Amino acid sequence: MEFLSGQKLEDVLGSDITIVDYFASWCGPCQMLSIELEDLLNREDDIKIVKVDTDKHQDLAREKGIMSIPFVEIYKHKKLATTFLGFKTKEEIEEIIKSL
Repeated sequence: MEFLSGQKLEDVLGSDITIVDYFASWCGPCQMLSIELEDLLNREDDIKIVKVDTDKHQDLAREKGIMSIPFVEIYKHKKLATTFLGFKTKEEIEEIIKSL
């Protein structure tokens, strides 16, 4: 898992599937989702996960129109393929990825 720091989001997107997880450290559902994403990352080799702390990156969250977290964007070949809001299990996320 990689945390967005000083770079632009576009610069950290992987070549196949990239999951961008917008979270905050104080958010319970965000912490639960983080565990699921880590499990998913351990099972799938072709997935990259980028975490974006909305408290540290308020401008990006505002630019994306994110009003609630956890909010997830899934990119395929560096193009936004889908998004979802709220907690999902790793199995649900795998199904979303398979449908892309």
